[in-house]
Amino acid sequence: MLLQKIVSISCCLALTVNAFQNPHSFKSPNGEGISRRSALSPCRVIAIPLQDNDSEKQNVVENSNKDSKTWVKNLDYSAFAKDVNQLGKKLRRDQGEDDVEHLSKILQWRDLAAVVGVASMWLIPNPITVIALSTWTYASWTMVAHHTCHGGYNRVDAGKYNSKGFAIGSLQKRIADWCDWMMPEAWNVEHNRLHHYHLGEIEDPDLVQNNLSFLREMDIPMSLKYLVVAAFIPTWKWFYYAPNTFKELQAAKWQKEKKELPKHFNPRSAVTIATMLFAQDEASKASNEVVKPHEFFTKVLGPFLFSRFLLLPAPLLLFPSIGPTIFTHGVVNLLLADLLTNIHAFITIVTNHAGEDVYVFKGSVKPQSGAFFVRQIAGSVNYKAGNDVVDFSHGWLNYQIEHHVWPDLSMLQYQRGAPQLKDLCVKHGVPYVQESVWERLVKTVDIMVGKSNMRVFPVEFEPEKDRAVHVTWKSTNGAIDE
Repeated sequence: MLLQKIVSISCCLALTVNAFQNPHSFKSPNGEGISRRSALSPCRVIAIPLQDNDSEKQNVVENSNKDSKTWVKNLDYSAFAKDVNQLGKKLRRDQGEDDVEHLSKILQWRDLAAVVGVASMWLIPNPITVIALSTWTYASWTMVAHHTCHGGYNRVDAGKYNSKGFAIGSLQKRIADWCDWMMPEAWNVEHNRLHHYHLGEIEDPDLVQNNLSFLREMDIPMSLKYLVVAAFIPTWKWFYYAPNTFKELQAAKWQKEKKELPKHFNPRSAVTIATMLFAQDEASKASNEVVKPHEFFTKVLGPFLFSRFLLLPAPLLLFPSIGPTIFTHGVVNLLLADLLTNIHAFITIVTNHAGEDVYVFKGSVKPQSGAFFVRQIAGSVNYKAGNDVVDFSHGWLNYQIEHHVWPDLSMLQYQRGAPQLKDLCVKHGVPYVQESVWERLVKTVDIMVGKSNMRVFPVEFEPEKDRAVHVTWKSTNGAIDE
């Protein structure tokens, strides 16, 4: 069954082109529509897990299963916010040389994978080379760039690992610091701003249930839906994520420059490689005015495509007689590693915020408020965690609850803070879900194909004072200023 689920998780490009072009409304499990505001509204990450032990599966404080309104109605939001804020302040104060040393350790592991992969990529394609190269790319994103771009090391002297200049500002810095399919500036806007501060809302660009509504509602056999999910996973970063994050960056720039967006441009519609290359309706043509295809391919995909798949293996061509052969081996190993990285990233990233036990929300709330903290916890899940080997294998995405509550902490502080936040959730009766990543994968796929629905949070019990009027950002790094 698990193998069937894994094989069944990727997005048939041919079947999804039209679906990605069309906007779709967000619906609650009872079919009631929830209107979506523009994504531009001002209020508004791999190493493969090493083991899976069902006996260690955890699902903490599930006192909300029978009646999701009970715990929400009885919760003292102010007291919960006070405890969470106090813990967050303590974790921030505790950052110091230990965090720098821990980051250096993770960088050494990442670099070791890079050395093994690059040094052996001339060999006939093999698992060791592919896994090493994949881990290099995965760790660079999920652990190094992810926490750096959020400012997790801004309070300590960690050299270049500071959000104010990491991988942004020039092509040279992007290649030297973090080069992937996504443009760092674009990812900062889409992820640090929109996803983190609108988690589970219709404005969340990463809301799985909403993004896959076309598939959930498609009148085809369930087995075909699993196949539709399966073409997406090995390619999702360059086919969907890179162009859609760039769309958010470009739309934000237009708004900042007070330029009027094209008449038929729909900020809620995803931009993909397919919608750019085969723009047939007015919405897709309007999107191409905002996300110009030639600019996307040269500025966003081009640097990674050229530096990783051509420039990196190019020295192999210098070897007499065998040069072309080992160069081909290198390119194939790199391509296979990219497919594996996409799969690995999907399994550990997309599954963080999907499942029948995870909530979706209507409207926005103020950052750092009690309602905000509750949403980050009830809208996220953790995986097995507790030591560097396990955490590295999950890309530190197994601390997603803590990361959404305090986005700007270091990896080490998430390890230290997780047990304490879990205790606070037990104290206040807030659901804290922690399970095997494989269990979360199954639950996520069930959401994607329409086999199950996410829970709708009873926002009527949230404090009125926590509701957001508007949220603005100082920079593309995701700094918040209410």
